Amino acid sequence: MREYKIKRGHNPDINALVSRYFGATGDIEQGMQFSIDGIGAVNMKQEKNSLIIDIVPPKTICGDYSIIKKWNEFLFEATGKDAKERKKEFGR
Repeated sequence: MREYKIKRGHNPDINALVSRYFGATGDIEQGMQFSIDGIGAVNMKQEKNSLIIDIVPPKTICGDYSIIKKWNEFLFEATGKDAKERKKEFGR
């Protein structure tokens, strides 16, 4: 489980982002569950200024690396932070 802090002043509509990127619907405040090819089963919930994401990896590995780019683009739009900034947070 990872907690991604949302950048101060960044107020995205995460429900719309999840729908646009992954075609899943639900309420991010209550928690959402959906599956992504190549990533696995995703449980996602927004708590105040954080996005809590728990991923259960798939049993078979997918060789399509474009899904990683799509996931990083989603996280950038959802948190306002690029991969470098997110990595720095986890290194603390």
